[in-house]
Amino acid sequence: MQPALSFPYLNIYLHTAACPAIELQWLSFANSTSFRQSVSQGLQLALEHRVQGWIADDRLLGPVRPKDLDWVHRTVLLPLSRMGLRRFALLASDDPLNRLTIDRMYEQAETDIAFELRRFDEIEEARRWICD
Repeated sequence: MQPALSFPYLNIYLHTAACPAIELQWLSFANSTSFRQSVSQGLQLALEHRVQGWIADDRLLGPVRPKDLDWVHRTVLLPLSRMGLRRFALLASDDPLNRLTIDRMYEQAETDIAFELRRFDEIEEARRWICD
């Protein structure tokens, strides 16, 4: 795992050992503009490295607006599916309302995506699964 990008609210890592994967580790709240810009940069890295897995560590992610979640569905999840992503590991937000909102978006997206999405409580377990 190597650091790829860092922001005050997010770290993005590339995994290259077992299989190409990307990990977004949220550290705190990001406003809508920052959220979209940083996730877009993560998507660009994923496309450049033809990742097979994506780890979304949302445990410390602050509130995300529904319109930003719709944007994630259209602008991130669908392109990842088209590029051949195999697995998407999600570590849900610690905030109950945020977890509910984000989970609802992923549940709706599951009908549109071709990759396997699984929820985890532990980051190491998610990392092992992503490249099994």
